[in-house]
Amino acid sequence: MTEGNFVDYVKIHLASGNGGKGSVHLHREKYITKGGPDGGDGGRGGHIILKGNRNLWTLFSFKFKRHFKAGHGAHGSKNRSTGADGEDVYLEVPLGTLIRDTETQEVICEVTEDGQELILLEGGLGGRGNWHFKNSVNQTPRYAQPGIPGQERQVTLELKVLADVGLVGFPNAGKSTLLSVLTSAKPKIADYEFTTLKPNLGIVKNRDFQTFVMADIPGIIEGAAEGKGLGHYFLRHIERNATLLFLIPADSADIAKEYHILLDELRRYNPEMLDKDRFVVISKSDMLDDELKAEMKAELDQTLEGAPYMFISSVAQQGLQALKDKLWQMLNA
Repeated sequence: MTEGNFVDYVKIHLASGNGGKGSVHLHREKYITKGGPDGGDGGRGGHIILKGNRNLWTLFSFKFKRHFKAGHGAHGSKNRSTGADGEDVYLEVPLGTLIRDTETQEVICEVTEDGQELILLEGGLGGRGNWHFKNSVNQTPRYAQPGIPGQERQVTLELKVLADVGLVGFPNAGKSTLLSVLTSAKPKIADYEFTTLKPNLGIVKNRDFQTFVMADIPGIIEGAAEGKGLGHYFLRHIERNATLLFLIPADSADIAKEYHILLDELRRYNPEMLDKDRFVVISKSDMLDDELKAEMKAELDQTLEGAPYMFISSVAQQGLQALKDKLWQMLNA
């Protein structure tokens, strides 16, 4: 999937259908010139219904069409015939989609299960026909109820990527390179910061046909929790990952400091993120010799405060199988 096709934030306008009018009709047929009221009820207006689809990974279908209107209910007719219900509109969204009211920013609902259906806007009820209103005093009512109008609402759809493992790190840490090596994904890779502007997903294949989904999240910078560097747009994708893989390059000035900065940004954005399983990976370790690696291990044992870590190299293909085994073990603990 190209970067331009990954849509994770969109505003749409919704309108449910109006209910049909009740019928004002008096029964007439041969030899019956003054029959009683027999006007039928109006049909219900169409609903706007949200439906989860596990085969979708993006909100791309809403990129070019942002107005959705359900059908109106048909009017009632003679012989107590009820009008047809308005046609419902189904909006299929990927799992992990959050729906907010655009004006109030109130969370309406979220879709997390395949096939899950949620009525966003209910159609208006149809009006009752005049036969409902007859009584001993008024035997031929010549009035009926109008249908109830439908509703209109502006909503915002936010996609939070559902993945087993989320790659977390500063820009240009090698996250896209690792994803391209472990999976068949082809993310954009370049030697400058913020090469990745949209999350990339890939399926990691491990031993014995074991698979799990990995997400390459755009780089986080210090201050991301306050929105710096589009932080809110990036951080929300980490909320749904089961395991967080912190990627820090071996040539970093201070590996432990970078790890704690990343951890602090997650804590300030959503403290519940710290409850997720975490694993630290030191990338680009092919530039380290055994002596330097031993020195770094001694230091990291103290400064990472017990967080598990591993040295790998995506380019030199070092430690990748051990990394996949470790992630599979963490996901199935």
